[in-house]
Amino acid sequence: MAEMSVELVAVERRLWSGEASFVFARTTEGEIGVLPGHEPTLAQLEQAGVVRIDTPQGNSVTVAVHGGFLSITPDGVTVLAESAELAEEIDVERARAAASKADASTEEGAAAIARAETRLKAASSSD
Repeated sequence: MAEMSVELVAVERRLWSGEASFVFARTTEGEIGVLPGHEPTLAQLEQAGVVRIDTPQGNSVTVAVHGGFLSITPDGVTVLAESAELAEEIDVERARAAASKADASTEEGAAAIARAETRLKAASSSD
């Protein structure tokens, strides 16, 4: 099976690094699936989206990502996120509380709801 090197980095820390067979992300232009040998690409990530990395061993790493960029080169894939959380690190109750407290009628509230819903989606997809 073909492999590629993947780095997932947020402003505050490196979340994941290793070999992968597939990367899935949501960009501002739509969803993208990356296999080894993909054409070089630079894309802006959605403000609230899920990135999934499939390893050659058949495991998946799911991450809630909030903004940033996806860079695909001949050497591999780099996800540079403004902020991100691994699915297993997400506090589901805190995310639910944040979604219910936010005021959807304001821009900040709508963004907070989107971030909370993304965190919940990432956490549920890693089960």
